[in-house]
Amino acid sequence: MELRQLRYFVAVAEELHFGRAAERLHISAPALSQQVIALERDVGVELLIRDRRGVRLTAAGRTLLDDARHIVGLAESARDRVRQTATLSAPLRLGYVSWLPNDVAAVVGPTVPVRVDEWVLPSHSQADRVAEGTLDLAVTWIGATAAARRKLDAHLLFAEPLRAVVPGTTSDEPVSAQNVTVLVDADESAWSSWNRFVEEFATHTGARVRRIDDGGITGEAFFGHVRKARAAVLASPKRHTAAIPPTLGVRPVDPVPMWTWSLVHRADDDRPAVAHVVRALREHARSAGWIVPPPPHWWVPSDDPHRAALAEAEIPRPRS
Repeated sequence: MELRQLRYFVAVAEELHFGRAAERLHISAPALSQQVIALERDVGVELLIRDRRGVRLTAAGRTLLDDARHIVGLAESARDRVRQTATLSAPLRLGYVSWLPNDVAAVVGPTVPVRVDEWVLPSHSQADRVAEGTLDLAVTWIGATAAARRKLDAHLLFAEPLRAVVPGTTSDEPVSAQNVTVLVDADESAWSSWNRFVEEFATHTGARVRRIDDGGITGEAFFGHVRKARAAVLASPKRHTAAIPPTLGVRPVDPVPMWTWSLVHRADDDRPAVAHVVRALREHARSAGWIVPPPPHWWVPSDDPHRAALAEAEIPRPRS
């Protein structure tokens, strides 16, 4: 008596129709009939009556049905527990672009091993890798349309306010967006997300666009562009490895461009381990103050997946 045969018998007994049972089990009706016949041969009694009126259970079939349901239920429960245990113990692959919470393994805890992927790639590349399954999760920037197209869920981890680098000294005095320059790099393979972000920002606010082809969105080349522009230039969320020169400073921008870092995973990935990582990192982000109401004057692209949530959390402005 095989578990598969018992599962097939339960389906036929519940449907009382071989065609419907076969459809439910995703097998052919003749194959289903052969398995039920083999089960009857094994137990030595007829379990089903098949005639022109349809399919009916014999007294022996009714007796077996309760036990068969119980056995199949136990087997499915055992399988689910084993899968859950295996899922929770298998390392999850986490990718990122330039920002990642410190000591992710400690934040997530020992229940779910997490391996931070060594390939640091642009936002769109990391999103593609999650969608195709070579990563389980990634911390990246993504638009709502792109997330839906890739069938990804996006959870806000950090709304990062971007600032401008200016000739002169650091100050808390905001620079109007109209007086800010944004850099758009010709290398779309590396900077497509950034280009999309700043081009929409410039369209919305009147910021000036300067097109470059030297990868100077970050690093020493970026500081060279600030000197050449002799004006405020919006700094990207890409972490600078080069220290800011003493002749340059940093100032906030009005409105504040908010770069939203999302934790993304496949929308149909219902593994408990993935849910655990999302919950742990989201709770850590809230306690660390990364998910807070935005400043009074802020900006995100129209397609930002967290736009509505940020608007709902916005600090009410005082009435004049």
